[in-house]
Amino acid sequence: MKSPAAINKRKAYQNIGLEWLIPAVVVVLWQWFVSAGLISQRILPTPVAVVEAGIKLVRNGDLFVYIGDSSRRALLGFVIGGGIGFALAIINGLLPLFEKLTDSSIQMIRTIPHLSLIPLIIAWFGIGEQGKIFLVALGVAFPIYLNTLHGIRAVDPGLIEMGRTYGLRGFSLFRTIIFPGALPSILVGLRFALGIMWITLIVSETISANSGIGYMAMNAREFFQMDIVVLSIVIYALLGKLSDWIAKVMERSWLQWHPHYRKGK
Repeated sequence: MKSPAAINKRKAYQNIGLEWLIPAVVVVLWQWFVSAGLISQRILPTPVAVVEAGIKLVRNGDLFVYIGDSSRRALLGFVIGGGIGFALAIINGLLPLFEKLTDSSIQMIRTIPHLSLIPLIIAWFGIGEQGKIFLVALGVAFPIYLNTLHGIRAVDPGLIEMGRTYGLRGFSLFRTIIFPGALPSILVGLRFALGIMWITLIVSETISANSGIGYMAMNAREFFQMDIVVLSIVIYALLGKLSDWIAKVMERSWLQWHPHYRKGK
């Protein structure tokens, strides 16, 4: 009889296989369609050509520089915007007066498509780092704000009252009852914000940049290097997948008490 550890390990491998099954099939079909001449390589290079382009960029050192520049912008914007959104949600969730004062204004700003502000941001910041970081921060702040606020509101009032009965007040009540109860919703907002982070960065880098993955793609487009253009898209997709995987690991680690996030599922 197999041990629980062996069963969980086998289940983990099966889950990984299922997650990557469709992407693998897409890659195989992509290679076949292009190799068979059904799709012109001038329009869509083969996966092999894309990998070869990536190897060349790795050898000359450019690829890691581009990935590093983009990742730095994304993380800085995420930390700034996510921190602001989280702080506002905590304040508004715990202090009704502040919610009445600020929530309406926050919702009005939220309804403005942040990518439509790119011309204005270029006028303010130029094509430097500040504009891209500001745009990413603006994009990620709202999903974290909304989901954190929703999570705080959704905490069972009975649990809060029970905590007060046991003498919990202030930060102790928040740390013991409110924050754990809101954590599932907070992590949903985190995953949502990570997706917006990369989408925002892609758009901002392809419009105005002198470094990064988006710059690599636009520079390759000028010389019709479609293999590098497609490589840029694949890298963005892989970075997005990596971010989402990190968020899922955080869910499994921090929410082991929750039946939907137990290990092995």
